[in-house]
Amino acid sequence: MMNSQIHVRLFSILTSALAVVSMSAFLAPTASAAGDQVVTSSRSFKGQQSRYASLLKEAAATSVDSDSSWGGVENLEVPKTESQAEKDAKARAEAEVQAQQAREQAAAAASRASAGRTSSAQSESATATDSSSAAVDPSAVTAPTSASGAAVVSYALQFQGVPYVYGGTTPSGWDCSGFTSYVYRQFGLEIGRTDADQRAYAVAHGVKVTNPEPGDLMWKSGHVGIYIGGGQMVHASTPSTGTIVSSASYANFEYYRII
Repeated sequence: MMNSQIHVRLFSILTSALAVVSMSAFLAPTASAAGDQVVTSSRSFKGQQSRYASLLKEAAATSVDSDSSWGGVENLEVPKTESQAEKDAKARAEAEVQAQQAREQAAAAASRASAGRTSSAQSESATATDSSSAAVDPSAVTAPTSASGAAVVSYALQFQGVPYVYGGTTPSGWDCSGFTSYVYRQFGLEIGRTDADQRAYAVAHGVKVTNPEPGDLMWKSGHVGIYIGGGQMVHASTPSTGTIVSSASYANFEYYRII
């Protein structure tokens, strides 16, 4: 039994060896068919350059379907930016506009103020003319019955129309300080003859105020009057107007309460 198995194996080995030899004998002529030259083989592949060319052509193509709607550059909304120089120029232009508006407003205000002064002057002139036409009889003036600011005003207003006479101190004619000295004397106050004397008296015997009341003495260098309230004063104004009532705001007066 053992020998039979060995024989079978040997037979199989020999058979395999013979098969290998047979195949070698078959292949050898094929390999040497070309003699001593090197055997080579090759394959043909389609070149890649053509594919690359197609890709480049597609990438560079500019043709567009006429029916397509892609919009246009005119529809693009690009944010607008300004340089610093443009911003500065814009700021200067705006500042100039504001300055021009301010100048126009100032000019309009000045025009209104000028018109107001003209109207006031005309009114004062008309008042002076009317008052001058009506003679004031000093004997008909009512004497004061009390010592108060209101009484001073009531008494002083009776002398509207008295002419302005430089150096005068009576109802027949007086200048500004002659008028005030005469009025306050009727109330027992000797305030002096000139505007400088009257200010010195007011400083010494009165109180300087910023909220004037009727009857207060008004003083500025070269002129005096009596405050009657409502922003007005009675005073011997000029030779052409005489003793009148007018606005107290035409000059910066000092106000003194002396009664």
